[in-house]
Amino acid sequence: MADTIKSGSRVRRRLLRVMAVVLGLQLVAFLAAGAALFTIMNLDLSRDFYSAHRSIKSAQELLLPATLISGGAGFVIVALATWLGFRAAARRVSGPIGRADALLQRLLKKPLKQRDADVRCILLVGLYQLDQLAMPQRVAINETVQAISTLNKQWASGLVNAVLRSYQRQAADLDEVVAAEDIAGYAHPDWLIERLQTDWPHDWERILMANNARPPFSLRVNRRRVTRAEYMETLAEQSLDAVPLEHTVTGVKLQKPLPVEMLPGFTAGYVSVQDSGAQLAAGLLDLHPGQRVLDACAAPGGKTAHMLESEPGLARVTAVDLDARRLTRIGENLSRLSLHADLVQGDAAEPSGWWDGHSYERILLDVPCSATGVIRRHPDIKLLRKPGDIATLVSAQARLLQAVWPLLSPGGMLLYCTCSVLTDENSGQIASFLKTYKDAAELPIIAVWGRECRHGRQVFPGENEMDGFYFACITRSG
Repeated sequence: MADTIKSGSRVRRRLLRVMAVVLGLQLVAFLAAGAALFTIMNLDLSRDFYSAHRSIKSAQELLLPATLISGGAGFVIVALATWLGFRAAARRVSGPIGRADALLQRLLKKPLKQRDADVRCILLVGLYQLDQLAMPQRVAINETVQAISTLNKQWASGLVNAVLRSYQRQAADLDEVVAAEDIAGYAHPDWLIERLQTDWPHDWERILMANNARPPFSLRVNRRRVTRAEYMETLAEQSLDAVPLEHTVTGVKLQKPLPVEMLPGFTAGYVSVQDSGAQLAAGLLDLHPGQRVLDACAAPGGKTAHMLESEPGLARVTAVDLDARRLTRIGENLSRLSLHADLVQGDAAEPSGWWDGHSYERILLDVPCSATGVIRRHPDIKLLRKPGDIATLVSAQARLLQAVWPLLSPGGMLLYCTCSVLTDENSGQIASFLKTYKDAAELPIIAVWGRECRHGRQVFPGENEMDGFYFACITRSG
């Protein structure tokens, strides 16, 4: 398997380098997406999805020559390749139950042979363009047929043209048939649909549709360096359209995404990329000068940085993570922002290996979770997450809560946070904890955002441009 991936990767790299120079940029993006999707469709996704993820990332990197030739327009093509690859892959869901697969099954008179998986992948990307993107249909069909011509399978050009034009004619009828199938229509695995229907009987459909939508490009302004109003003026001066994000004092939505290196002041530490829902955490912690703060599961470090930006007078911020490589990246990001935290490699569930014995006035516990609130940013979650994972995650979250609770000072506050929308990981988890620990009490979150739960507060994906997050504040009695 590994040798096959490496060999295929070398071929793709050579082809993409040539195509980036010789062919039209849209076609290059199309083929990059198809190459990534080809890898995804031919891997055991439960074990090897990250190879497919790397394939998409490689396609992005290999498109760099095209971006240099074409200037800024090339970055749009990189974005298109990434979007097509991930979105078409996400709509696969599991085997033939994704929307694109469901459409293709009805349009093909007989299934394609295994050796023609590359043709199938190009067809899926082409169907996704016709079905989901606001792209001229003539352009989508022509580019798909042209992409097929690069595979040395001339017989397939007629098939692809016929299939896509047949979709054009039958689109309304096909949509009605496919929409009747929940899994294909919502492009989520059946177990997750059922789980959301149970947890959120009045909101499950809204969550699913938000998961399939395009996420905003959200920024966090570093208040130590510049105000949000000042940064938005800078964006306007460079003809970059942006709007402030609700419920934050630092959030900005850029109307058209672009590489972070092109963001004004990014390298100098004026701004970072962070969802506005994630930006709620720093405010909920109610930080004050002189406090010791623990970020117990710190990677990727956005919340660590936001805490330091929000309260310069903190006595000490300790960021703990099990992964040394991710911890290094946190350090690099803090350095870019001219911030400092004590970075500790260790297991938050085993504090005896790293804790210095001094308690913390504030603890942020952003636990590993199902990530069902950020599917629109990481559609591979639909493929990777399995129903049996939830109980395992809930158990791990409980262990983390139990482990860090003794580290909190009497009168201090712990903020429990997930990017999940599943009740067992959120209000159910907090209910169990409060029942077990008699020195723990919930501090109600009074806010206009999100949904009040039995314990804590839930933000649904897409609400006020935010990803799906859950927050609960717990204090410890003296």
